[in-house]
Amino acid sequence: MHLLENIEHHRSAEIGFYEEHGGYLALKKAYSMEPGQIIEEVKNAPLRGRGGAGFPSGMKWAVAASSHNKQRVLVCNADEGEPGTFKDRKMLENKPHLILEGLAIAARAIGAEMAIIYLRNEYPRAMRSLIFAIAEAEKRGYIGQNILGSGANLIIKVHRGAGAYICGEETALLESLEGRRGHPRLKPPYPATEGYMGMPTVINNVETLCNVPLIISMGAKAYSEIGTPGSPGPKLFSVSGHVNKPGVYEFPMGITLRELIFEHAGGIRDGRELKGVIPGGISTAVMTPDKLDCPLDFNSIQAYGSSLGTGAVIVMDESTCMVKVARRSSAFFEHESCGKCTPCREGTGWLRSIFERIEHGEGRQGDLELIHDVADNISSTSFCALGEAASISAKSFVSNFKDEFETHIAHGCCVMSTEVVA
Repeated sequence: MHLLENIEHHRSAEIGFYEEHGGYLALKKAYSMEPGQIIEEVKNAPLRGRGGAGFPSGMKWAVAASSHNKQRVLVCNADEGEPGTFKDRKMLENKPHLILEGLAIAARAIGAEMAIIYLRNEYPRAMRSLIFAIAEAEKRGYIGQNILGSGANLIIKVHRGAGAYICGEETALLESLEGRRGHPRLKPPYPATEGYMGMPTVINNVETLCNVPLIISMGAKAYSEIGTPGSPGPKLFSVSGHVNKPGVYEFPMGITLRELIFEHAGGIRDGRELKGVIPGGISTAVMTPDKLDCPLDFNSIQAYGSSLGTGAVIVMDESTCMVKVARRSSAFFEHESCGKCTPCREGTGWLRSIFERIEHGEGRQGDLELIHDVADNISSTSFCALGEAASISAKSFVSNFKDEFETHIAHGCCVMSTEVVA
């Protein structure tokens, strides 16, 4: 059983086709188990969140389930705003019932009777797919009232976000759900104890929930043997940029960048040389070709100076101007800063303006040190992780491609093509 199994079939989104290939059997098995047993399976797997943070999902579930407040809420984070990431979109459009089954099992585990799918507004096809799938699942008795004759209920609603990157952060997402601007909340309290409308709330990414039926079907032991000990299970990778075969790929955690890019994504297009790779979306540090043997799992990649993030692998060849990529990345963070805190609101603009000045041939001696200084101030004082992400991105470009930046400053121009894919 795989996440992407039959995903290209023209009937993959239909409930009949999903059932023909084992769909909802995991849900039936979950309803033969006690809620606590389901949580233990997920903890023993152990499933880590696939939205970027890698937090153990079972721990979240256990905290919410142990709350004295019996009104609990489950939220599926389908915002997917990280540039370079499109794995969740594939699942939402082509395998919505796998997501719904994961939601229903998670709801059973934590005792939630309401689930909300917070969907990126730019995904209209996914919206239609989900609405149709929810109606199908209700008719079959997998969600809605009296699920599988158990007496349990689960209402699933779809909420369309307004396209703010910050709403991928779980507390900003909750603010948006409650009708306010998407600003992150101070933690603690954490959502698992006090989330949506003050109720204990579990927030899981689309891909995370897709893994839940696999765990229940095969059992925690078998699931834990996929991937690496610290990062078990399969992982979806969004591969884009200068490769011959961009797309969504599924492999066990721990596959190397080299194997993913050159054996599966077809290598660098037009026979060019690799120049840099962003391994997990632009909020993760860019990596150089000498780090291609880096295993793509939560733990191993840290030793190579980056992080797994969402698994959005952006590949850049030798024609890429890294100054321009850095400028465009910093401009994105400036635009998407929610404005709640001064360091991020103002600092991201400063980073963008420095990169812009260097790109336009007006760089000054000391600019690279200034970038590091500004980035350090943002990361150490900003309210949430957006400021830290902007800082990590900026510093990694300057550190890994220092010669290129110095050339821009010294000569006032770029010595290569300015094609950029980020």
